[in-house]
Amino acid sequence: MIPTPPEPEPKTSRRRIAAAVDSLTARMLLASSILALLLAGGFAVLAFAVRDLSAAAEREARAKEVVAQTVVVQKLVFDLEAGVRGFVITRERQFLLDWQKAQNEMRLALADFRRDAGDLRRREMAARLTDLVTRYQVEYAEPLIEIARRNPGAARSITAVSEGRMRTEEIRGLLDGVLADELIRAAESAASAREERRRALALGFTGIAAAVLLILLLGLYLTRSIARPVSQVATEARRIARGDLTVELDERGPGEVGTLKRAFRAMAADLEERQRALEDHNRRLAESERLKSELISIVSHEIRTPLSSILGFASLLQQRDVEEADRDRFLEIIGTEARRLATLLDDFLDVQLLEDGPLELSFAAVDVSALLRTQGVLFSAESTRHALNVHLPDGPLVVEGDTGRLAQVFANLISNAIKYSPQGGAVDVFGEEDDGVVRIRVRDQGFGIPPEVGDQIFTKFFRGSAAAHGIPGSGLGLALARSIIEAHGGSIGFESVPGQGTTFTVALPKEARTAQAAESGERRQSDV
Repeated sequence: MIPTPPEPEPKTSRRRIAAAVDSLTARMLLASSILALLLAGGFAVLAFAVRDLSAAAEREARAKEVVAQTVVVQKLVFDLEAGVRGFVITRERQFLLDWQKAQNEMRLALADFRRDAGDLRRREMAARLTDLVTRYQVEYAEPLIEIARRNPGAARSITAVSEGRMRTEEIRGLLDGVLADELIRAAESAASAREERRRALALGFTGIAAAVLLILLLGLYLTRSIARPVSQVATEARRIARGDLTVELDERGPGEVGTLKRAFRAMAADLEERQRALEDHNRRLAESERLKSELISIVSHEIRTPLSSILGFASLLQQRDVEEADRDRFLEIIGTEARRLATLLDDFLDVQLLEDGPLELSFAAVDVSALLRTQGVLFSAESTRHALNVHLPDGPLVVEGDTGRLAQVFANLISNAIKYSPQGGAVDVFGEEDDGVVRIRVRDQGFGIPPEVGDQIFTKFFRGSAAAHGIPGSGLGLALARSIIEAHGGSIGFESVPGQGTTFTVALPKEARTAQAAESGERRQSDV
């Protein structure tokens, strides 16, 4: 039996080429390339035309500028001649002053004329004009003025007048030649500019018309080759939207359209898995609702307990005559519970601020040592079962921050250390500075934090086993503390051993590294 020979390699190559050409991407690239080449060619031609137009306009402008300078020089020549003649005839000083003014202005005008002369012919005419005017002033005007001062009759002689007329006529003749030459140049440049403008417009409109025509042809081609397959895909998409997961599509059309049809089949198979995922999501939503209800219960309990104490003791004070010692104790309880309510309300307001955006802080130099000592005095009398020890260096620990917000963080950490060590013990507060960072540690001897809930400690409304231990709170303090410290460019963390206690550590840079701190510093600098 004779084996069947393999298919020749050239046929395989032709199939690959045909498949590549049949793809939608290849067709779009080909059409886009043709359109890009057409537009690039049109813009290139238009750019050259605009360049020529700009050059012609620049030549015309230069010619007009030379014409204007020539007119100025003509006027100054007249002023020079008038000043000399007036002084010679009347010997009045005002004519001499006018001549001197015209002489100074002529010097500046000739300098401008020489500076703006572009080609060789203009430079030669500028040099000749400067020479004639200079010779007129040095060889005729200045000597004639001296003669007029000494011998007025000689200055008014026919020879003197003829000499002046001859020199000024020579200057005027040269200026007339310059003016005529520049007017011709201006006219030629204007005509050239009009021709370049006409050519640029013609080329521009031709390129735009060709591009529009090609775009129309491209749109017609894409409509015929893509619209029908895409319509089939849309029909199947509507069927899937109605819940029918059966897909009936052929594979005709450009390569990408065939790929899209196969993707629809895969999508139908994937929908079942997505439905299962949706069911899981619904279960999570139900759990979220349960947690929300639990949160409402916790919050209502946290509000009801201090409110009941306030109302109860206030009623006792109103309805009974109590001894002075009992009255003071009742008022102290009312004040403590009222502050507890105020703290809870402040926490909720701060959480709302966090939801609305970043905290607004007022940055200034803050002595952390002073804040910690103040908090130590405030909390030292809160519990007789706890010993509050503050360990600080002799000097101040100064950072850039918001005094009120930092005090709120330290108060929360010390309060938690007391609450979460209900059996009593020492609460130690440490402060130190290390390499431009101020570190504060608050250590207690409480029941600690289990490792499995460590990642949730700084989340809102998380209280862990606090409720089981009968410890009041809203679960907001540590979340607010982290937001405040991070707004100062610092960090907060903890270490805990269950049954032995917890240490919270706050690290604050001496100079706050936040955009808000920078803006605050700029405002203070501007105030200074």
